Amino acid sequence: MSKIADRATALIDRAATSWLSRTGGGAAVRQRELMIMRRLTLISSAALFVAPAALSFVASPAVALPVGVATVCAAFLFSAVGSIALSRQSVVAGNVAGQPAEDFFMESCAGLVFFMDPQGAVTSVGGRDKRDYLAFMRDPAGKGFIEQIHVSDRITFLQAIDRLRQGEEIASVDLRLERPSVSVDNRQFMHLRADLTGRADADGVLLSIVAQLRDISVEQQLRAEAEARAADAASANDAKSSFLAAVSHELRTPLNAILGFSDILIGEYFGKFENDRQREYVGLVRESGAHLLSVVNTMLDMSKIEAGRYELCPEAFEIGAAVRSCEAMLALQAKTKGVSLTSRVQRGLDEVVADQRAIQQILINLVGNAVKFTDAGGAISIDASMRGGILTLSVSDTGIGIPAEKLTLLGQPFVQIHNEYSRRFEGTGLGLSLVKGLVALHGGDFAIASTPGAGTIITISIAADGSGIAEAGDVSTDLVEFPPRLKTAPVPAGILEEGLFDGREQAKIA
Repeated sequence: MSKIADRATALIDRAATSWLSRTGGGAAVRQRELMIMRRLTLISSAALFVAPAALSFVASPAVALPVGVATVCAAFLFSAVGSIALSRQSVVAGNVAGQPAEDFFMESCAGLVFFMDPQGAVTSVGGRDKRDYLAFMRDPAGKGFIEQIHVSDRITFLQAIDRLRQGEEIASVDLRLERPSVSVDNRQFMHLRADLTGRADADGVLLSIVAQLRDISVEQQLRAEAEARAADAASANDAKSSFLAAVSHELRTPLNAILGFSDILIGEYFGKFENDRQREYVGLVRESGAHLLSVVNTMLDMSKIEAGRYELCPEAFEIGAAVRSCEAMLALQAKTKGVSLTSRVQRGLDEVVADQRAIQQILINLVGNAVKFTDAGGAISIDASMRGGILTLSVSDTGIGIPAEKLTLLGQPFVQIHNEYSRRFEGTGLGLSLVKGLVALHGGDFAIASTPGAGTIITISIAADGSGIAEAGDVSTDLVEFPPRLKTAPVPAGILEEGLFDGREQAKIA
């Protein structure tokens, strides 16, 4: 019996040692588990004598011996597996519980992570991408990181730290990090974004700073490319404006000569025409020259507005006189086409402060468009009123109208609603664009409502006291958006604000 027990103990010990060596683990872990196995082996050795002896009282020795040994071996195996499993679980739990949260944070966060003192000195370094950053950086400990920041960005970084010392919880700053040598991609600097978070005590005193740095070089490159494209677009736009201004200026001189000599020929100061056809041709030359001069002047004004060089000359004048003047200028054109043109000016309307020439140009362009797009038998009305210090000018007609989906296109330079194959009206598409620009210079609002086949109403609103006009010192620095966007979304005719009506109905009332 003793020899059997000793042999069983030796076999169990050898098997435990072999199994532990195969399961792996550290030396300390294996040593601890080996101690557990040895204790169980000693207990099992004693049980090898006790268990068969106890079973021999109820069974024959031939049965009690193998049953007792098998029972002890089974109990040993179950005890060994359970004890080692519990031991390893406690070790893992202890390691997790003993690992500081800061260490886990330092190792798992993306980018490069610093812990810094309130003066900005780096105390510890971590981060998931630490190896990639430290491959080209010098040791950032202490003031080493600040010394690697581009000189012009250091003050920004220190200001962010100072804001944290003054009580702010977070701060973000973009930095350029100097590289000690030219990299593979030939970048002299690495652009980083540093997100700083302050850690303060109960009294609000800053204890430390957590800084997470991320590479934004690609973002910076895209931003630089976008800025370059914007600069190129602005340069091209300026070149276009300068070209339009130069061409317009150069065309005005010969056009004035054409108009002057045409007037002399029409007046027959140096001889009579031999036939009416000569007189007709000279009149056509005069009309064409006048039309071309109007287009050139409009282009010149538009280029000035777009370049921010259109200077307004505000003065006090009677808006009623300006409305009546516009009506008189276009009355013959409207009568020739068979369209009635009327005006309604609010009784007792006071003087307004604005650029009289610009207001006159606005009215002429709006009424001219209304006459152009209104068929014979139609009606056009010019209305002027004031409410709450706001001057409102409206031009309504019973013309062809504009589809709702085309309203957003109105006011863009050289854009017309009808294409060159279907439209039957002349024009360059600059008139309404110039109107919107002049209204914007006065700080006013522009609104349009139209129904196809029913008519159109265009309303402008400006401050009657001239307060919307930019001061002279701001004219050269604050460029006006051209063409300006509508400040209020266009609404269909018939659902305008109180006091405004459908174009056809308002024109008919006049």
